[in-house]
Amino acid sequence: MKTDEERGVPSHDPASPVRDYMTSEEIAATDENCRFFGLSSLQLMENAGANLAKEVKKRFARGEVTIMAGKGNNGGDAFVAARHLKKEKIDTKIVLIGSAKGLRTEEARRNYQILKAGGYEIKEITDSSALKARKTLLDSSDVIVDAIFGTGVRGRIREPEATAIDIINQAKANSSAFIVALDIPSGLDPDTGEAEKAVRANLTVTFHKAKEGLLKRDAEDYVGELVVANIGIPEGLEKLAGPGDVRMVVKRKASSHKGDNGRVLIVGGGPFFGAPALAALAALRAGADWVTIAAPKSVSSIISSLSSNLIVQPLSSETLVEKDVPVVSNLIRKHDVVVIGMGLGVAKETKSAKRAIIEDEANKRVVVDADGLYGLHLPAKVEDKSIIVTPHAGELAKMEIEGSVKVPPNDMMEERMNFVREFSSANKIVTLMKGSTDIISDGVRVKINRAGNAGMTVGGTGDVLAGVTGAFFAIANDPFKVATAAAFVNGAAGEIAFKEKGYGLLATDVMENIPKVIREMR
Repeated sequence: MKTDEERGVPSHDPASPVRDYMTSEEIAATDENCRFFGLSSLQLMENAGANLAKEVKKRFARGEVTIMAGKGNNGGDAFVAARHLKKEKIDTKIVLIGSAKGLRTEEARRNYQILKAGGYEIKEITDSSALKARKTLLDSSDVIVDAIFGTGVRGRIREPEATAIDIINQAKANSSAFIVALDIPSGLDPDTGEAEKAVRANLTVTFHKAKEGLLKRDAEDYVGELVVANIGIPEGLEKLAGPGDVRMVVKRKASSHKGDNGRVLIVGGGPFFGAPALAALAALRAGADWVTIAAPKSVSSIISSLSSNLIVQPLSSETLVEKDVPVVSNLIRKHDVVVIGMGLGVAKETKSAKRAIIEDEANKRVVVDADGLYGLHLPAKVEDKSIIVTPHAGELAKMEIEGSVKVPPNDMMEERMNFVREFSSANKIVTLMKGSTDIISDGVRVKINRAGNAGMTVGGTGDVLAGVTGAFFAIANDPFKVATAAAFVNGAAGEIAFKEKGYGLLATDVMENIPKVIREMR
Protein backbone atom coordinates (compact mmCIF):
# COMPACT_ATOMS: atom_id res chain seq x y z
CA MET A 1 0.00 0.00 0.00
CA LYS A 2 1.41 3.38 -0.98
CA THR A 3 1.99 6.08 1.61
CA ASP A 4 -0.05 9.29 1.43
CA GLU A 5 3.09 11.11 0.27
CA GLU A 6 3.56 8.65 -2.61
CA ARG A 7 -0.09 9.07 -3.61
CA GLY A 8 0.22 12.86 -3.54
CA VAL A 9 -2.27 13.11 -0.67
CA PRO A 10 -1.77 16.25 1.45
CA SER A 11 -0.42 15.40 4.89
CA HIS A 12 -3.00 15.92 7.60
CA ASP A 13 -2.17 16.43 11.25
CA PRO A 14 -5.41 16.30 13.29
CA ALA A 15 -3.85 18.76 15.77
CA SER A 16 -3.00 21.23 13.01
CA PRO A 17 -5.02 24.48 12.90
CA VAL A 18 -5.09 24.20 9.10
CA ARG A 19 -7.82 22.11 7.49
CA ASP A 20 -6.50 20.71 4.21
CA TYR A 21 -9.78 19.53 2.69
CA MET A 22 -13.34 20.67 2.01
CA THR A 23 -16.64 18.84 1.92
CA SER A 24 -18.73 18.84 -1.25
CA GLU A 25 -21.18 21.20 0.47
CA GLU A 26 -18.39 23.63 1.32
CA ILE A 27 -17.06 23.50 -2.24
CA ALA A 28 -20.54 24.37 -3.57
CA ALA A 29 -20.78 27.22 -1.05
CA THR A 30 -17.37 28.53 -2.11
CA ASP A 31 -18.40 28.47 -5.78
CA GLU A 32 -21.55 30.42 -4.89
CA ASN A 33 -19.57 32.97 -2.90
CA CYS A 34 -17.05 33.37 -5.73
CA ARG A 35 -19.87 34.33 -8.08
CA PHE A 36 -21.29 36.73 -5.50
CA PHE A 37 -17.96 38.52 -5.08
CA GLY A 38 -17.25 38.68 -8.82
CA LEU A 39 -15.13 35.62 -9.62
CA SER A 40 -17.25 33.97 -12.30
CA SER A 41 -17.81 30.27 -12.79
CA LEU A 42 -16.51 30.64 -16.36
CA GLN A 43 -13.18 31.91 -15.02
CA LEU A 44 -12.93 29.00 -12.60
CA MET A 45 -13.91 26.52 -15.33
CA GLU A 46 -11.25 27.90 -17.67
CA ASN A 47 -8.59 27.54 -14.98
CA ALA A 48 -9.73 24.02 -14.07
CA GLY A 49 -9.65 22.79 -17.66
CA ALA A 50 -6.26 24.38 -18.30
CA ASN A 51 -4.80 22.70 -15.21
CA LEU A 52 -6.17 19.32 -16.22
CA ALA A 53 -4.57 19.67 -19.65
CA LYS A 54 -1.28 20.71 -18.06
CA GLU A 55 -1.18 17.57 -15.88
CA VAL A 56 -1.87 15.35 -18.90
CA LYS A 57 0.80 17.16 -20.94
CA LYS A 58 3.34 16.60 -18.15
CA ARG A 59 2.93 12.86 -18.49
CA PHE A 60 2.07 12.42 -22.18
CA ALA A 61 3.63 14.76 -24.71
CA ARG A 62 2.26 12.49 -27.43
CA GLY A 63 -0.43 9.87 -27.72
CA GLU A 64 -4.18 9.70 -28.07
CA VAL A 65 -6.48 11.21 -25.43
CA THR A 66 -10.20 10.46 -25.17
CA ILE A 67 -12.34 12.68 -22.97
CA MET A 68 -15.53 11.22 -21.54
CA ALA A 69 -17.60 14.27 -20.60
CA GLY A 70 -20.79 14.45 -18.58
CA LYS A 71 -23.60 16.99 -18.79
CA GLY A 72 -22.65 19.11 -15.77
CA ASN A 73 -19.80 21.44 -14.94
CA ASN A 74 -17.32 18.55 -14.97
CA GLY A 75 -18.14 18.22 -18.65
CA GLY A 76 -17.60 21.96 -19.06
CA ASP A 77 -14.15 21.65 -17.44
CA ALA A 78 -13.39 18.84 -19.88
CA PHE A 79 -14.42 20.93 -22.90
CA VAL A 80 -11.91 23.57 -21.79
CA ALA A 81 -9.24 20.88 -21.32
CA ALA A 82 -9.88 19.65 -24.87
CA ARG A 83 -9.08 23.08 -26.29
CA HIS A 84 -5.82 23.28 -24.37
CA LEU A 85 -4.79 19.74 -25.32
CA LYS A 86 -5.48 20.38 -29.00
CA LYS A 87 -3.37 23.53 -28.80
CA GLU A 88 -0.51 21.36 -27.54
CA LYS A 89 -0.91 19.16 -30.66
CA ILE A 90 -2.15 16.22 -28.62
CA ASP A 91 -4.65 14.07 -30.50
CA THR A 92 -7.85 14.51 -28.50
CA LYS A 93 -11.28 12.96 -29.00
CA ILE A 94 -14.36 14.14 -27.09
CA VAL A 95 -17.32 11.95 -26.15
CA LEU A 96 -20.36 13.55 -24.50
CA ILE A 97 -22.39 11.09 -22.42
CA GLY A 98 -25.78 12.50 -23.28
CA SER A 99 -26.94 15.13 -25.71
CA ALA A 100 -25.87 18.75 -26.02
CA LYS A 101 -29.47 19.76 -25.34
CA GLY A 102 -29.13 18.11 -21.93
CA LEU A 103 -26.14 20.15 -20.77
CA ARG A 104 -27.11 21.32 -17.28
CA THR A 105 -25.25 24.58 -16.79
CA GLU A 106 -24.77 27.75 -18.78
CA GLU A 107 -20.99 27.48 -18.32
CA ALA A 108 -20.89 23.96 -19.80
CA ARG A 109 -23.11 25.04 -22.71
CA ARG A 110 -20.90 28.00 -23.52
CA ASN A 111 -17.72 25.92 -23.58
CA TYR A 112 -19.46 23.29 -25.71
CA GLN A 113 -20.45 26.05 -28.16
CA ILE A 114 -16.86 27.33 -28.25
CA LEU A 115 -15.65 23.87 -29.23
CA LYS A 116 -18.29 23.47 -31.93
CA ALA A 117 -17.56 26.95 -33.32
CA GLY A 118 -13.86 26.04 -33.43
CA GLY A 119 -14.56 22.97 -35.54
CA TYR A 120 -14.07 20.31 -32.87
CA GLU A 121 -15.92 17.03 -33.34
CA ILE A 122 -17.92 15.92 -30.31
CA LYS A 123 -19.55 12.49 -30.32
CA GLU A 124 -22.85 12.41 -28.43
CA ILE A 125 -23.90 9.07 -26.91
CA THR A 126 -27.30 8.90 -25.30
CA ASP A 127 -27.74 5.20 -24.52
CA SER A 128 -25.61 2.35 -23.23
CA SER A 129 -25.90 0.20 -26.36
CA ALA A 130 -24.39 2.95 -28.51
CA LEU A 131 -21.65 3.34 -25.93
CA LYS A 132 -20.82 -0.36 -26.02
CA ALA A 133 -20.68 -0.21 -29.80
CA ARG A 134 -17.96 2.45 -29.53
CA LYS A 135 -15.92 0.55 -26.95
CA THR A 136 -13.00 0.27 -29.38
CA LEU A 137 -12.73 4.04 -29.26
CA LEU A 138 -11.34 3.71 -25.74
CA ASP A 139 -9.24 0.61 -26.41
CA SER A 140 -7.01 2.62 -28.72
CA SER A 141 -6.58 5.50 -26.27
CA ASP A 142 -3.39 6.13 -24.33
CA VAL A 143 -5.18 8.44 -21.91
CA ILE A 144 -8.84 8.51 -20.91
CA VAL A 145 -10.12 11.55 -19.07
CA ASP A 146 -13.06 10.80 -16.80
CA ALA A 147 -15.20 13.93 -16.58
CA ILE A 148 -18.62 12.27 -16.24
CA PHE A 149 -19.63 13.24 -12.71
CA GLY A 150 -18.44 15.82 -10.21
CA THR A 151 -19.01 16.24 -6.50
CA GLY A 152 -22.80 16.41 -6.79
CA VAL A 153 -23.33 12.72 -7.58
CA ARG A 154 -25.20 10.63 -5.00
CA GLY A 155 -26.85 7.22 -4.99
CA ARG A 156 -27.04 4.58 -7.69
CA ILE A 157 -25.42 5.41 -11.05
CA ARG A 158 -27.90 5.24 -13.94
CA GLU A 159 -27.42 4.47 -17.61
CA PRO A 160 -25.66 5.32 -19.81
CA GLU A 161 -23.21 6.69 -17.22
CA ALA A 162 -22.97 3.31 -15.43
CA THR A 163 -21.84 1.62 -18.65
CA ALA A 164 -19.42 4.47 -19.35
CA ILE A 165 -17.75 3.87 -15.97
CA ASP A 166 -17.52 0.12 -16.71
CA ILE A 167 -15.97 0.69 -20.10
CA ILE A 168 -13.37 3.12 -18.71
CA ASN A 169 -12.36 0.57 -16.08
CA GLN A 170 -12.24 -2.21 -18.70
CA ALA A 171 -10.02 -0.08 -20.93
CA LYS A 172 -7.61 0.37 -18.03
CA ALA A 173 -7.54 -3.38 -17.38
CA ASN A 174 -7.43 -4.55 -21.03
CA SER A 175 -5.23 -2.02 -22.76
CA SER A 176 -3.33 -0.35 -19.93
CA ALA A 177 -4.91 3.00 -20.70
CA PHE A 178 -3.94 5.74 -18.24
CA ILE A 179 -7.07 7.06 -16.51
CA VAL A 180 -7.24 10.68 -15.35
CA ALA A 181 -10.21 11.69 -13.19
CA LEU A 182 -11.25 15.31 -13.39
CA ASP A 183 -11.94 16.66 -9.88
CA ILE A 184 -13.15 13.30 -8.53
CA PRO A 185 -13.46 9.74 -9.95
CA SER A 186 -16.99 9.47 -11.28
CA GLY A 187 -19.23 7.58 -8.86
CA LEU A 188 -17.06 8.15 -5.78
CA ASP A 189 -18.80 9.84 -2.85
CA PRO A 190 -16.82 13.08 -2.40
CA ASP A 191 -17.34 13.11 1.37
CA THR A 192 -17.10 9.48 2.47
CA GLY A 193 -14.81 8.03 -0.21
CA GLU A 194 -17.26 5.15 -0.66
CA ALA A 195 -18.56 3.88 -3.99
CA GLU A 196 -20.93 1.24 -5.31
CA LYS A 197 -19.46 1.78 -8.77
CA ALA A 198 -16.74 4.29 -9.65
CA VAL A 199 -13.92 4.96 -12.08
CA ARG A 200 -10.56 3.57 -10.96
CA ALA A 201 -8.15 6.33 -11.89
CA ASN A 202 -4.38 6.40 -12.11
CA LEU A 203 -4.44 10.14 -11.45
CA THR A 204 -7.06 12.44 -9.97
CA VAL A 205 -6.70 16.17 -10.60
CA THR A 206 -8.91 17.99 -8.12
CA PHE A 207 -9.31 21.74 -7.77
CA HIS A 208 -8.70 24.35 -5.07
CA LYS A 209 -8.66 21.86 -2.18
CA ALA A 210 -8.94 18.12 -1.82
CA LYS A 211 -12.47 16.84 -1.29
CA GLU A 212 -12.72 15.01 2.01
CA GLY A 213 -13.57 11.64 0.41
CA LEU A 214 -10.41 11.68 -1.73
CA LEU A 215 -8.30 11.46 1.42
CA LYS A 216 -10.06 8.38 2.80
CA ARG A 217 -8.16 5.11 2.73
CA ASP A 218 -11.20 3.38 1.19
CA ALA A 219 -10.84 5.67 -1.84
CA GLU A 220 -7.20 4.87 -2.59
CA ASP A 221 -7.94 2.34 -5.38
CA TYR A 222 -10.18 4.86 -7.13
CA VAL A 223 -8.13 8.03 -6.71
CA GLY A 224 -4.61 6.91 -7.59
CA GLU A 225 -2.14 9.80 -7.47
CA LEU A 226 -3.80 12.99 -6.23
CA VAL A 227 -2.96 16.44 -7.56
CA VAL A 228 -4.62 19.52 -6.04
CA ALA A 229 -4.59 22.29 -8.65
CA ASN A 230 -4.92 26.01 -7.96
CA ILE A 231 -7.75 27.53 -10.00
CA GLY A 232 -7.39 31.10 -8.78
CA ILE A 233 -9.64 31.32 -5.72
CA PRO A 234 -7.82 33.71 -3.37
CA GLU A 235 -7.47 32.57 0.23
CA GLY A 236 -9.08 35.82 1.37
CA LEU A 237 -12.14 35.23 -0.79
CA GLU A 238 -12.49 31.68 0.51
CA LYS A 239 -12.69 33.09 4.03
CA LEU A 240 -15.43 35.61 3.18
CA ALA A 241 -18.94 34.80 4.38
CA GLY A 242 -21.51 34.94 1.59
CA PRO A 243 -24.73 33.50 0.17
CA GLY A 244 -23.22 30.02 -0.14
CA ASP A 245 -22.80 29.87 3.62
CA VAL A 246 -26.47 30.72 4.08
CA ARG A 247 -27.61 28.02 1.66
CA MET A 248 -25.73 25.38 3.64
CA VAL A 249 -27.78 26.24 6.73
CA VAL A 250 -31.21 27.47 5.64
CA LYS A 251 -33.08 24.45 4.32
CA ARG A 252 -36.77 23.66 4.66
CA LYS A 253 -38.76 20.69 3.42
CA ALA A 254 -42.10 21.41 1.79
CA SER A 255 -43.60 18.57 3.86
CA SER A 256 -42.45 19.96 7.21
CA HIS A 257 -44.87 20.54 10.10
CA LYS A 258 -45.07 23.02 12.96
CA GLY A 259 -41.91 22.78 15.04
CA ASP A 260 -39.86 20.94 12.40
CA ASN A 261 -38.04 24.16 11.53
CA GLY A 262 -36.79 24.96 14.97
CA ARG A 263 -37.89 25.70 18.52
CA VAL A 264 -35.88 28.46 20.16
CA LEU A 265 -35.82 29.36 23.86
CA ILE A 266 -34.73 32.92 24.68
CA VAL A 267 -33.60 33.47 28.28
CA GLY A 268 -33.33 37.19 28.91
CA GLY A 269 -34.80 40.32 30.36
CA GLY A 270 -34.71 41.95 33.78
CA PRO A 271 -33.06 45.36 33.78
CA PHE A 272 -33.81 45.54 30.06
CA PHE A 273 -36.89 44.08 28.38
CA GLY A 274 -36.49 45.14 24.73
CA ALA A 275 -33.40 42.99 24.09
CA PRO A 276 -35.01 39.52 24.48
CA ALA A 277 -38.03 40.68 22.47
CA LEU A 278 -35.76 41.76 19.59
CA ALA A 279 -33.92 38.42 19.69
CA ALA A 280 -37.18 36.47 19.70
CA LEU A 281 -38.73 38.42 16.82
CA ALA A 282 -35.49 38.10 14.83
CA ALA A 283 -35.55 34.32 15.35
CA LEU A 284 -39.10 34.23 14.00
CA ARG A 285 -38.11 36.39 11.02
CA ALA A 286 -35.21 34.01 10.38
CA GLY A 287 -37.62 31.09 10.04
CA ALA A 288 -37.95 29.52 13.49
CA ASP A 289 -41.34 27.85 13.98
CA TRP A 290 -41.61 28.35 17.72
CA VAL A 291 -39.92 30.90 19.99
CA THR A 292 -40.41 31.15 23.76
CA ILE A 293 -39.03 33.88 26.00
CA ALA A 294 -38.28 32.97 29.62
CA ALA A 295 -38.17 36.35 31.38
CA PRO A 296 -38.36 37.64 34.95
CA LYS A 297 -41.90 38.28 36.18
CA SER A 298 -41.22 42.02 36.47
CA VAL A 299 -40.91 42.42 32.68
CA SER A 300 -42.76 39.42 31.25
CA SER A 301 -46.07 41.24 30.77
CA ILE A 302 -44.33 44.18 29.08
CA ILE A 303 -42.57 41.82 26.68
CA SER A 304 -45.88 40.06 25.93
CA SER A 305 -47.45 43.38 25.05
CA LEU A 306 -44.80 44.19 22.44
CA SER A 307 -46.09 41.61 19.95
CA SER A 308 -48.82 39.01 19.82
CA ASN A 309 -46.27 36.72 18.13
CA LEU A 310 -44.31 36.33 21.36
CA ILE A 311 -44.77 33.43 23.78
CA VAL A 312 -43.54 34.48 27.23
CA GLN A 313 -42.92 32.27 30.27
CA PRO A 314 -42.80 34.45 33.43
CA LEU A 315 -40.09 33.60 35.95
CA SER A 316 -40.12 34.35 39.66
CA SER A 317 -38.90 37.88 40.36
CA GLU A 318 -37.24 41.05 39.04
CA THR A 319 -34.14 39.26 37.76
CA LEU A 320 -33.10 35.75 36.82
CA VAL A 321 -32.29 33.85 40.04
CA GLU A 322 -31.29 30.32 40.93
CA LYS A 323 -34.79 29.19 41.86
CA ASP A 324 -35.78 29.88 38.23
CA VAL A 325 -33.35 27.23 36.97
CA PRO A 326 -35.76 24.24 37.26
CA VAL A 327 -38.44 26.13 35.29
CA VAL A 328 -35.95 27.02 32.56
CA SER A 329 -34.56 23.48 32.61
CA ASN A 330 -38.03 22.12 31.88
CA LEU A 331 -38.38 24.55 28.97
CA ILE A 332 -34.99 23.53 27.59
CA ARG A 333 -36.30 19.99 27.05
CA LYS A 334 -39.04 21.34 24.78
CA HIS A 335 -36.74 23.43 22.58
CA ASP A 336 -33.86 22.78 20.17
CA VAL A 337 -31.58 25.64 21.20
CA VAL A 338 -31.17 28.15 24.03
CA VAL A 339 -30.20 31.79 23.41
CA ILE A 340 -29.23 33.39 26.70
CA GLY A 341 -28.03 36.76 27.94
CA MET A 342 -29.96 39.63 26.36
CA GLY A 343 -31.01 42.16 29.00
CA LEU A 344 -30.32 39.87 31.99
CA GLY A 345 -28.07 42.25 33.87
CA VAL A 346 -24.95 41.31 35.79
CA ALA A 347 -26.16 40.67 39.34
CA LYS A 348 -24.17 37.98 41.17
CA GLU A 349 -27.15 35.64 41.60
CA THR A 350 -28.07 36.10 37.91
CA LYS A 351 -24.57 35.03 36.86
CA SER A 352 -24.87 31.90 39.00
CA ALA A 353 -28.30 31.01 37.56
CA LYS A 354 -27.11 31.69 34.04
CA ARG A 355 -24.15 29.35 34.46
CA ALA A 356 -26.42 26.59 35.80
CA ILE A 357 -28.68 26.97 32.76
CA ILE A 358 -25.77 26.82 30.31
CA GLU A 359 -24.37 23.74 32.04
CA ASP A 360 -27.75 21.98 32.31
CA GLU A 361 -27.30 18.46 30.92
CA ALA A 362 -30.36 18.89 28.67
CA ASN A 363 -28.88 22.01 27.11
CA LYS A 364 -27.03 20.75 24.02
CA ARG A 365 -27.01 23.85 21.80
CA VAL A 366 -26.43 27.27 23.32
CA VAL A 367 -25.95 30.80 22.00
CA VAL A 368 -24.49 33.17 24.61
CA ASP A 369 -24.78 36.91 24.01
CA ALA A 370 -24.66 40.28 25.79
CA ASP A 371 -25.04 39.98 29.58
CA GLY A 372 -24.70 36.23 29.27
CA LEU A 373 -21.03 36.77 28.46
CA TYR A 374 -20.28 38.70 31.65
CA GLY A 375 -18.63 36.36 34.08
CA LEU A 376 -19.09 33.40 31.76
CA HIS A 377 -16.58 30.85 32.93
CA LEU A 378 -14.76 28.98 30.19
CA PRO A 379 -14.18 26.27 29.56
CA ALA A 380 -17.64 25.41 30.85
CA LYS A 381 -18.88 21.82 30.88
CA VAL A 382 -18.84 21.63 27.08
CA GLU A 383 -17.93 18.02 26.39
CA ASP A 384 -21.39 17.21 25.03
CA LYS A 385 -22.51 20.73 24.13
CA SER A 386 -22.17 23.07 21.18
CA ILE A 387 -21.71 26.67 22.32
CA ILE A 388 -21.65 29.81 20.19
CA VAL A 389 -20.58 33.04 21.88
CA THR A 390 -21.20 36.40 20.18
CA PRO A 391 -19.06 39.04 21.92
CA HIS A 392 -17.57 42.24 20.60
CA ALA A 393 -13.94 42.83 21.50
CA GLY A 394 -14.78 44.68 24.72
CA GLU A 395 -17.05 41.92 25.98
CA LEU A 396 -14.31 39.31 25.63
CA ALA A 397 -12.47 40.92 28.52
CA LYS A 398 -15.52 40.39 30.77
CA MET A 399 -15.45 36.61 30.32
CA GLU A 400 -13.74 34.48 32.94
CA ILE A 401 -11.07 32.60 31.00
CA GLU A 402 -7.53 31.45 31.59
CA GLY A 403 -5.00 34.21 30.99
CA SER A 404 -5.54 37.77 29.83
CA VAL A 405 -7.53 38.75 26.78
CA LYS A 406 -5.97 41.37 24.55
CA VAL A 407 -7.63 41.58 21.15
CA PRO A 408 -5.37 42.90 18.35
CA PRO A 409 -6.54 46.21 16.83
CA ASN A 410 -8.78 46.46 13.75
CA ASP A 411 -5.89 47.18 11.39
CA MET A 412 -4.22 43.86 12.26
CA MET A 413 -6.78 41.55 10.67
CA GLU A 414 -4.56 38.48 10.34
CA GLU A 415 -3.62 38.73 14.01
CA ARG A 416 -7.28 39.20 14.98
CA MET A 417 -8.27 36.08 13.04
CA ASN A 418 -5.51 34.08 14.71
CA PHE A 419 -6.62 35.40 18.09
CA VAL A 420 -10.24 34.33 17.56
CA ARG A 421 -9.16 30.92 16.28
CA GLU A 422 -6.87 30.32 19.24
CA PHE A 423 -9.49 31.61 21.70
CA SER A 424 -12.10 29.25 20.23
CA SER A 425 -9.71 26.31 20.25
CA ALA A 426 -8.67 26.86 23.86
CA ASN A 427 -12.27 27.15 25.07
CA LYS A 428 -13.86 24.51 22.81
CA ILE A 429 -16.49 26.89 21.47
CA VAL A 430 -17.44 28.76 18.32
CA THR A 431 -16.74 32.48 18.58
CA LEU A 432 -18.50 35.12 16.49
CA MET A 433 -16.56 38.26 17.39
CA LYS A 434 -18.61 41.23 16.26
CA GLY A 435 -16.97 44.30 14.77
CA SER A 436 -16.64 46.34 11.61
CA THR A 437 -15.51 42.98 10.25
CA ASP A 438 -17.00 40.00 12.08
CA ILE A 439 -14.64 37.08 12.69
CA ILE A 440 -15.98 33.55 13.17
CA SER A 441 -13.96 30.50 14.22
CA ASP A 442 -14.39 27.05 15.72
CA GLY A 443 -10.71 26.77 16.57
CA VAL A 444 -9.78 25.34 13.15
CA ARG A 445 -11.85 27.04 10.47
CA VAL A 446 -11.99 30.83 10.21
CA LYS A 447 -14.43 33.04 8.29
CA ILE A 448 -14.88 36.79 8.15
CA ASN A 449 -18.04 38.73 7.42
CA ARG A 450 -17.86 42.18 5.85
CA ALA A 451 -21.60 42.56 5.22
CA GLY A 452 -23.00 45.41 7.31
CA ASN A 453 -22.31 49.10 7.87
CA ALA A 454 -21.50 51.72 10.48
CA GLY A 455 -25.20 52.43 11.03
CA MET A 456 -25.47 49.04 12.75
CA THR A 457 -23.69 50.38 15.82
CA VAL A 458 -27.17 51.33 17.04
CA GLY A 459 -28.33 49.37 20.07
CA GLY A 460 -30.24 46.15 19.48
CA THR A 461 -28.55 44.88 16.32
CA GLY A 462 -26.53 42.42 18.41
CA ASP A 463 -29.76 41.07 19.90
CA VAL A 464 -31.10 40.60 16.37
CA LEU A 465 -27.93 38.69 15.44
CA ALA A 466 -28.32 36.45 18.49
CA GLY A 467 -31.90 35.63 17.47
CA VAL A 468 -30.91 34.80 13.90
CA THR A 469 -28.08 32.62 15.19
CA GLY A 470 -30.50 30.76 17.47
CA ALA A 471 -32.98 30.17 14.64
CA PHE A 472 -30.29 28.73 12.37
CA PHE A 473 -28.78 26.66 15.18
CA ALA A 474 -32.17 25.05 15.80
CA ILE A 475 -32.12 23.49 12.32
CA ALA A 476 -28.41 22.98 11.54
CA ASN A 477 -25.81 20.92 13.38
CA ASP A 478 -22.55 22.71 12.61
CA PRO A 479 -22.20 25.75 14.91
CA PHE A 480 -19.41 27.25 12.79
CA LYS A 481 -21.58 27.23 9.67
CA VAL A 482 -24.52 28.55 11.70
CA ALA A 483 -22.55 31.50 13.07
CA THR A 484 -21.11 32.32 9.64
CA ALA A 485 -24.53 32.29 7.96
CA ALA A 486 -26.12 34.34 10.75
CA ALA A 487 -23.41 37.01 10.58
CA PHE A 488 -23.86 37.39 6.83
CA VAL A 489 -27.67 37.50 6.96
CA ASN A 490 -27.63 40.06 9.77
CA GLY A 491 -25.12 42.22 7.90
CA ALA A 492 -26.93 41.94 4.56
CA ALA A 493 -30.23 42.88 6.23
CA GLY A 494 -28.45 45.87 7.74
CA GLU A 495 -27.23 46.95 4.32
CA ILE A 496 -30.79 46.99 2.97
CA ALA A 497 -31.94 48.93 6.04
CA PHE A 498 -29.12 51.45 5.56
CA LYS A 499 -30.19 52.13 1.97
CA GLU A 500 -33.64 53.04 3.26
CA LYS A 501 -32.85 54.75 6.58
CA GLY A 502 -29.19 55.77 6.49
CA TYR A 503 -27.63 56.33 9.90
CA GLY A 504 -31.11 56.60 11.35
CA LEU A 505 -31.72 52.88 10.99
CA LEU A 506 -33.05 50.93 13.98
CA ALA A 507 -32.54 47.34 15.04
CA THR A 508 -36.14 46.66 14.02
CA ASP A 509 -35.32 47.86 10.49
CA VAL A 510 -32.57 45.25 10.30
CA MET A 511 -34.92 42.60 11.66
CA GLU A 512 -37.66 43.33 9.13
CA ASN A 513 -35.26 42.80 6.22
CA ILE A 514 -34.10 39.35 7.34
CA PRO A 515 -36.79 37.45 5.37
CA LYS A 516 -35.87 39.37 2.21
CA VAL A 517 -32.20 38.39 2.53
CA ILE A 518 -32.99 34.73 3.21
CA ARG A 519 -35.43 34.59 0.29
CA GLU A 520 -32.76 35.94 -2.06
CA MET A 521 -30.17 33.49 -0.74
CA ARG A 522 -32.48 30.56 -1.42
